[in-house]
Amino acid sequence: MSRSVLVTGGNRGIGLAIARELSAGGDAVAVTYRSGQPPEGLFGVRCDVTSSEDVDAAFAKVEAEQGPVEVLVANAGITKDTLLAIMSEDAFTSVLDTNLTGSYRVAKRAVKGMMRKRHGRIVLVSSVVGLLGSAGQANYAASKAGLVGFARSLARELGSRGITVNVVAPGFVDTDMTAALSEDQQKAIKGAIPLGRTARPEEIAKAVAFLAGEDAGYITGAVIPVDGGLGMGH
Repeated sequence: MSRSVLVTGGNRGIGLAIARELSAGGDAVAVTYRSGQPPEGLFGVRCDVTSSEDVDAAFAKVEAEQGPVEVLVANAGITKDTLLAIMSEDAFTSVLDTNLTGSYRVAKRAVKGMMRKRHGRIVLVSSVVGLLGSAGQANYAASKAGLVGFARSLARELGSRGITVNVVAPGFVDTDMTAALSEDQQKAIKGAIPLGRTARPEEIAKAVAFLAGEDAGYITGAVIPVDGGLGMGH
């Protein structure tokens, strides 16, 4: 049966790959986007996850189009990298507001319908940086590490209602962001990855699709690394 799915930040990169994967599996998939245009073939709603009003309005549009959200993928995120000594308070709080508090906003809105139905899937997209740490990314690492504690608390709250909550932690992925790095930077990154390469967005999407599917019905509170071995042991 086709499910109502919402992927935040789903108009490019990892989010778009996730949306395409779930759509190919037969789900009705909506994506949120903050700028640009919605991707072709998917229902798009403009939404800034730092705004509770935007989130409520986006969910209302999705519910009217395809019914209450049964699968939520919280993927929207930003970076504002700089060393702590020169990091502004806004650079810290704005990253947490989007990456961590934004996930709180969309999850809170989604669980109301899931609890009534006594079934649902929530997948939060974290990062290997949230496990390993990264110089110049204290704000980003804190936000992505926070998703783990958030997910595991929700898993305990919502398990009795048939709702699973899990985390996917990607490593370095072939996106516009990594393509902008210099050849030397890319070489150094790949040298630290046991598999010796970056991930394709579709590989992250496959892991998300598994956690969102029926085969993962007995998995909750888990952190699934898709990082080529970079973060192993964490």
